[in-house]
Amino acid sequence: MFERHKGGERSLIASIDTGEANYQDSLTELILLAHSAGLEVVGTVEGRRARPDPALFAGKGKVEEIAAMVQTTSADLVVFNHAISPAQERNLERALQCRVVDRTTLILDIFAGRAKSSEGILQVELAQLAHLSTRLVRGWTHLERQKGGIGLRGPGETQLETDRRLIGKRVKLLKTRLAKVQCQHGVQRRGRSRRRIMSVSLVGYTNAGKSTLFNQLTHAKAYVADQLFATLDTTTRQLFLPGVGELVLSDTVGFITGLPHTLVKSFHATLEETRQADLLLHVVDASNPMREQHIQAVNKVLKEIGADDIPQWLIFNKIDLCASTPGIEQNEYGRIAAVRLSAQSGAGLQALRAALSAARQEFTQSANNTALAFDNEYHPELD
Repeated sequence: MFERHKGGERSLIASIDTGEANYQDSLTELILLAHSAGLEVVGTVEGRRARPDPALFAGKGKVEEIAAMVQTTSADLVVFNHAISPAQERNLERALQCRVVDRTTLILDIFAGRAKSSEGILQVELAQLAHLSTRLVRGWTHLERQKGGIGLRGPGETQLETDRRLIGKRVKLLKTRLAKVQCQHGVQRRGRSRRRIMSVSLVGYTNAGKSTLFNQLTHAKAYVADQLFATLDTTTRQLFLPGVGELVLSDTVGFITGLPHTLVKSFHATLEETRQADLLLHVVDASNPMREQHIQAVNKVLKEIGADDIPQWLIFNKIDLCASTPGIEQNEYGRIAAVRLSAQSGAGLQALRAALSAARQEFTQSANNTALAFDNEYHPELD
């Protein structure tokens, strides 16, 4: 059995074009992910197929080419730019004689290395166990028979079954702990709701500049780096707006195309802050030529977590890199649709603050009207 990669290893990127519209962008992104994981990329092997090969994903000829390049570059690891099945992973490791991981595993590894809070660590472990449970067969193929012989007679279950049972127990424990976290967050949100405090969440594609914008607005010191998934743990701060009061601003984990479903499911407690927000600031890297695809990818995840009906402003960040001008765009109803700014230089930040102040005033008025309507109604359950 091959050892789990620990970063810093020589890695080979394998990518098969099966006709996806964003194939080249996906490949570029995988290389950035590999660098974010601390891997040394020593080469890339590309190929084209109408559909993935059931046994090897890449096909026998292409796998032989990859194997030759593994030998030439002395690669320790091959990273596939796709989600490959447990059987394909097992077959590829046998053919290539080195460790093989897919895009999902690489993203999970990055998350495991970046999570700092106890909540984030629990969520990453839960996602990893969900992913690992489908791949246990790869590591225990030589033990898939009943224990027997002198000193080897066991409780009547295979090593594979034992591992699945232990993983199941650990998953149950993690879910219990995360449920407590969600409960604590729920209490905090209800407290803000009673005090009629507006909640705003920053969402967006990874490396769009959410944390830089968050720091500029709140004067916080959230970790910022020019790399994918620099932020994993949700950070929440109060933002005071002169003349109108305060609101709560949250910086959340970035999204990515093909974000593993197990990861979205495990990070439900973190993403709950997004689901309960009154307004979403969808931060977009305006200088990225794939920005429209990134917007679609983020909206897809928002729909998956039930946050697609929350009012949203597009925040076109990094305008200093694409010669755009700061300003506010409105829709046909005269409401804010987008804000153009540069979190790095500060251009356009005042316009965003003014827009948030107006939104905060509107929120307060709406909350007061709702409370007044409630007070004027007869509620027999309160008698």
